[in-house]
Amino acid sequence: MEESKWNVNSVTEYIKEHQIENIKLAVVDIDGVLRGKYVNAKKFLSALDKGFGFCNVIFGWDSNDVLYDKDSFTGWADGFTDADAAIDASSMRLLPTEDYKSVIFLVDFSKSDAAAVCPRSLLKKTLDRLGSLGFDATAAFEFEFFLFNETPKSIRDKNYNQLEPMTPGNFGYSILRNSTHANYYHEIMGLAREMDMPLEGLHTETGAGVLEGALEYSGALRAADNGALFKNFIKVWAQQRNLMASFMAKWSADYPGQSGHIHISLQYKDGSSAFYDGDKKDGMSNIMRWFIGGQQKLMPELLAMVASTCNSYTRLIPGFWAPTDASWGVDNRTCALRAIPGSQKSQRVEYRVSAADINPHLALAAAIGSGIWGIENKIEPTKDVVGNAYDMDFPEELQLPRTLTQAAEKFKKSDIARDLFGDKFVDHYAYTRIWEDQQQLAAITDWQLKRYFEII
Repeated sequence: MEESKWNVNSVTEYIKEHQIENIKLAVVDIDGVLRGKYVNAKKFLSALDKGFGFCNVIFGWDSNDVLYDKDSFTGWADGFTDADAAIDASSMRLLPTEDYKSVIFLVDFSKSDAAAVCPRSLLKKTLDRLGSLGFDATAAFEFEFFLFNETPKSIRDKNYNQLEPMTPGNFGYSILRNSTHANYYHEIMGLAREMDMPLEGLHTETGAGVLEGALEYSGALRAADNGALFKNFIKVWAQQRNLMASFMAKWSADYPGQSGHIHISLQYKDGSSAFYDGDKKDGMSNIMRWFIGGQQKLMPELLAMVASTCNSYTRLIPGFWAPTDASWGVDNRTCALRAIPGSQKSQRVEYRVSAADINPHLALAAAIGSGIWGIENKIEPTKDVVGNAYDMDFPEELQLPRTLTQAAEKFKKSDIARDLFGDKFVDHYAYTRIWEDQQQLAAITDWQLKRYFEII
């Protein structure tokens, strides 16, 4: 596991030595979208030392740049003021997608009021709480995404209908496909490697034009950074080749949804595994069992942080490799939580409820935060599921919300969520998710037209 080699001094030296004139700064917004701008080297070096102001509108609008009618954090009454932003020097990545000598840095708001609603700052706060218990966390994301022979213009011209996937048919783990398009696979793995977010594997999944990339594990904050950067720059890479990549949870009723599974492990401060105990069943330590117990107990309450779009809930249906209840099992892929036995280095839990549309920072904060609560309260999970979790009946408290509004309302009422993440975040985030669902209710869909246009 290789963490960042960059700090303020080494970054300053690199910028000057390589005569980099323009630097890209990016903020992870509520929806996990990277928002930012270029600044020149003079402005960057000043901001690296002193911080800078960034308009807080990035937390006051939705993914389509529509301003929220009401807001608990910013808005018209606030005047959309600047928030004090800080550049994280350790987040520097090279940008092989640009012809110029270019780099990008992630920005957060840990020293301002915006920290209460900033996803990256929220994850840092969660990891601080974990650290106070004597643990560090490592994590890794796996993303499934579809590639299409389309452009931003063509999908709009087609009104998002009759889209052409890069390859036809279902062909999971295909050597034929990855050999025919070997140049694309090498380019994607090379891009990830050059941006210091290496992939340990890349393969086709079941579905036309769908790939799965498994990022290498790293410290939890860096893992979330890797997830956000990977999603953004795979889209950049694709569009530069007249392709389009989609990380929607489910883009077609004909195919399974796209997952965004998260692998998590805890370590003690000396680096030894907090999850592994060779003397216990399946090697699961008490800490791992309580961690899973907290994740299972809180999954319905925190689901809005993980399944964060209306589309997310089209994936959470039986029989499509996605969970419908807060179930857990040992090496059982029909469950929401998969305990993976191994060794000091590999013992971990896979958080399988999440889709590719996640905001990586918020999803990881929810997955780790719920585990923290489990450790603090020594929460025992239910009996592990053996066999097909879809065929089993679970108590009501373990059933997942079926819509984004249901999830947001449950999240808003959660005292534990407020303890973990703060009142300002819970109120703001719950409002943004209910807003998101309301935008869908006003839409006239193809399904509605086909069902009602002639007959009703």
